[in-house]
Amino acid sequence: MKLYRPILYPLTRFQVFLLVLVAAAPFRCWAEKQPRALDATSRSGFEHFYSLEYDQAIQDFQQGLKDTPDDPNKVNYLLEAVLFRELYRYNALDTRLYTHQRFIDAKQVQIDPATKQQIKELADRAMQIAEKRLKANPQDVQAIYSRGVTEGLRSTYLAIVEKSWWAALRNALAARRDHDQVLKLQPDFVDAKTIVGAHNYVVGSLPVPVKVMAGITGIHGDKEKGLQYLAEAGNSGGESSTDARAALGLFLRREGRFQEGLENLHAMLRDHPRNFLFALEEGHLLMDSGKPVEAIAAYRKVLNGCKAGQYPNAHLEMAHFGLAEALRSQGRNTEALEAYEAASTASGNDKDLHQRALLAAGEVADLLSRRDQAMNEYQAAIAVDSSTEEADQARKYLNKPYRNP
Repeated sequence: MKLYRPILYPLTRFQVFLLVLVAAAPFRCWAEKQPRALDATSRSGFEHFYSLEYDQAIQDFQQGLKDTPDDPNKVNYLLEAVLFRELYRYNALDTRLYTHQRFIDAKQVQIDPATKQQIKELADRAMQIAEKRLKANPQDVQAIYSRGVTEGLRSTYLAIVEKSWWAALRNALAARRDHDQVLKLQPDFVDAKTIVGAHNYVVGSLPVPVKVMAGITGIHGDKEKGLQYLAEAGNSGGESSTDARAALGLFLRREGRFQEGLENLHAMLRDHPRNFLFALEEGHLLMDSGKPVEAIAAYRKVLNGCKAGQYPNAHLEMAHFGLAEALRSQGRNTEALEAYEAASTASGNDKDLHQRALLAAGEVADLLSRRDQAMNEYQAAIAVDSSTEEADQARKYLNKPYRNP
């Protein structure tokens, strides 16, 4: 603690969170030069996992762990599935959250105590197995890698669920050190470039004074090298290729390299055509790249796919909200109001999105001179949580109708 806090204090919480975020993806691989084939149970688990069918994935991974209880990989498989199920339940896997400060200031993800305990116990179990192997052989590449995976997942839990930033950062940096060590021991372990590449990008993107201070502690980064590492891992066909592409897509979007981001996304969709989040990301990328008309078509395509049963466990509110934002940007307010209302109706566990949809619906209703409807929307937004910035805005517009800035 004393080593990191004084030097890294100039980091904003958002910069700390980005360092933590790059340890969030479920990185997996083996130490052989060529990844060995997954057993049937794990393969089935990952097919479900990448289709967002987390309950089915958990069942498969539980069986796999029962078959080989001393395999740290199998513990990590189950750990990631349990954790990501909860994050997805609250829409905490939406990439739009991680391009803004907003999510950093959001309330904790409300996971029930029993699931929290399960996550902690699985992380402890995976660490204990890896440490036992490392006592027997300190250069056991797979054990080092597995420990890094566990540290990364633990840091994700601490940051997103507990909002414990410095504890999360310590785990994220430990994951980076472990995967750096893997590459030193076995340079052709391409999958290890995923987390190392992501950290290189984030640290390389920090303001120069902060980057210099971080370098004093041995934390170095190179933005272009980071993107290169992620591209190599993504194109390798290894176990972490999808995770590398997911991180690469987030960073390409932040860099404004939207065409490359779309090409990267389409590769992910070819591999995982039933993944609702990947499909939704196309609309987000098109919006950010200044192509709202194409974004509208992309969001509608996703919603039609949901109706046809293409995307298991889809969170419709996310697609409706994205569509509403795109329609509103084009002045298509009647359609936007309908989409905002659909988002607020389908928002499930995500109270933040529910409230934002209600507030936006009120604003658009005001623009359409539907004052009574706008008042109802504002009152509903306040009722969700009266302590938020959105509630403050809603109270303001109860007194004076919203107008475009």
